[in-house]
Amino acid sequence: MVRSPGQGVSVQRIRVLVVDDHRIFAESLAAALAAEQDVDVAAAGSAPAALRNLDRAATDGRRFDVLLADADLTAPLLAVPPQSPAPLRESVPRACPRDGIALVSGLRTSHPYLRTVVLADRDDPRRAAAALQAGASGWVAKDCSLSRLLAVIRGVLRDETHLPPALLTGVLRELTAARKHRSESERLVESLTPREREVLRCMVAGLGRKAVAERLFLSPHTVRTHMQNVLGKLGVHSTLAAVALARRAGVGPVELEATAAASVPVP
Repeated sequence: MVRSPGQGVSVQRIRVLVVDDHRIFAESLAAALAAEQDVDVAAAGSAPAALRNLDRAATDGRRFDVLLADADLTAPLLAVPPQSPAPLRESVPRACPRDGIALVSGLRTSHPYLRTVVLADRDDPRRAAAALQAGASGWVAKDCSLSRLLAVIRGVLRDETHLPPALLTGVLRELTAARKHRSESERLVESLTPREREVLRCMVAGLGRKAVAERLFLSPHTVRTHMQNVLGKLGVHSTLAAVALARRAGVGPVELEATAAASVPVP
């Protein structure tokens, strides 16, 4: 927040960034918020534009305090050739968030000081719970009053979490179920040997059997055996299901930089 004098009074100003791919909505909301004495606001029409705004503001020492993100924010399509190596394909969602919730999740690491509020067209307990798990501090209907939205903006800066009362029960149910699934997933992952967990992390990163073998200095046959053991212990029948379970358990991917550099052919 930036303090600026006004008629002899120091006003603590709040810097807000609105991101919505419906530019009329984003700019109209920004204009309405800008009418408040203590709010500085900017608008962005896409996730990449929002990231550029955030980075530029942080570099200039005028970082934003609150981000208002459209839950249904759409990402521009990126052309990735089907034959591209798995690490390259995996990098696309991280570089270009698929929706507002994915954007919020990425900002938790890159801009940890930022408070985020998701703006939604409809009440959805499952997506609201996902937004909170991603790091959002609030979920607000787009048709709420301006005074309500301002109350939420000021509230999240006091570390409050804001949800519509009608969503509270459903969101709590979703969060409880997610915690139960996570606990079960963690128990299954703990049954793996250290080598099997290493193989699982490679699977989460999108590496195929040959790439895993090269990375871990194992034979493809040995990697195949480890992968079969991983699927069996996790009680799943496909790599995709194993990766989904691993992510629920908080298992992250192995670092891909060195592998990606080695995998991309040089023209």
